[in-house]
Amino acid sequence: MKISTKGRYGLRLMFDLALHYGKGMIPLKEVAKRQDISDKYLEQIIMQLNRAGLVRSVRGSQGGYSLKEEPKNITVGQILRAVEGTLAPVECLDTPESCQNSQSCVTIGVWRRVREAVENVVDNTTLQDLIDDYESKNDKDKEKI
Repeated sequence: MKISTKGRYGLRLMFDLALHYGKGMIPLKEVAKRQDISDKYLEQIIMQLNRAGLVRSVRGSQGGYSLKEEPKNITVGQILRAVEGTLAPVECLDTPESCQNSQSCVTIGVWRRVREAVENVVDNTTLQDLIDDYESKNDKDKEKI
């Protein structure tokens, strides 16, 4: 299974909003600059995240985006599903009727376990976990100076 650019950038966008959680609305242009991602591309991604109920938006000169919930309440899985859709490694897990071998398939169990393993990781990793990892890495870098 490969996570697309949209999924990776969506996670970086949400991580950036999590780092600035509680500091008001964050303009998308600021996120784009900090993350070195096209603001036009982030506009497409933020619409999907907004539709999924993960962010709130405010228009106007004081507008921008913020997380709808605290970082500890938003999982990587929610973000990836909002922008990627399914996390199934093969199509037949989501639509068994699309496979003529679904009744006798011997590999379907492997694909189910792969999906379960991926879901276990992403559904048990929150934005707060990412913030904690980020702060831990930055603290170690400061110790070297």
